[in-house]
Amino acid sequence: MADYTPPKVWTWDAESGGDWAKTNRPVAGATFDAELPVGKHPLQLYSMGTPNGQKVTIMLEELLALGKTGAEYDAHLIKIGDGDQFSSGFVAVNPNSKIPALMDHDTGTRVFESGSILLYLAEKFGAFLPTDTAQRTEIMNWVFWLQGSAPYLGGGFGHFYAYAPEKFEYPINRFTMETKRQMDVLNRELAENRFLGGDEYTIADMLTWPWYGNLVLGEAYDAGEFLDVDSYVNLRRWADDILARPAVQRGRIVNRTRGPLNEQLHERHDASDFDTKTQDKIAQTAE
Repeated sequence: MADYTPPKVWTWDAESGGDWAKTNRPVAGATFDAELPVGKHPLQLYSMGTPNGQKVTIMLEELLALGKTGAEYDAHLIKIGDGDQFSSGFVAVNPNSKIPALMDHDTGTRVFESGSILLYLAEKFGAFLPTDTAQRTEIMNWVFWLQGSAPYLGGGFGHFYAYAPEKFEYPINRFTMETKRQMDVLNRELAENRFLGGDEYTIADMLTWPWYGNLVLGEAYDAGEFLDVDSYVNLRRWADDILARPAVQRGRIVNRTRGPLNEQLHERHDASDFDTKTQDKIAQTAE
């Protein structure tokens, strides 16, 4: 790295960048024409079970657990490794070609960016977001904190520690320092409050748990020992408490394609799919 000198004009090398290089390019827009599937419910989710995808399916399952029947949804799998997000249909819902993306056919509204989707659903169904101005502002503080912080964890630490084709000390040290600083921010907040921003479970927790909860629970990057995650005792307590919620246990496996087969529900179109269509059940049927 010390010998690298940036060129005067950068040019894209499609062969560089490791396993995920083919999903990245320096231009936007569709690369092929394909319509998105549409299921039976007004809410149509196009996603994958990454941390950003888990945010939305957890929120939808929590709404259904509250009895908000209008939150029934179809979750279609977008295989980002195969480039599904570059279809003309997907780009029409999210011009940024990133999951998750939501279409609400009740209102004809497209919603992209996970924070925007959770805010939209919270306002549509009147749940998981305080109406009091001061309380709402505190929750939105943490919403925006997460949206600004998680890229350092995923695109920074996660990329250089786990996914980059070569290991380099400087970026790993740089993003490890920032990741541990962020964990300390959360650990200190959760020493004073049961949930982020207070005593009530809100969209701030649903947005943050798939990133930092999965991290301290050992579900991300195989980096628990490296980051000494067990030392963040308040963060770990919060992560365990949220994982114990049945709606979280359901939402975290929707559109998931990695991990144990019983924790993979590639597509979700009905509540009964959790009992009949996880990958372990499909494998048993095929035998």
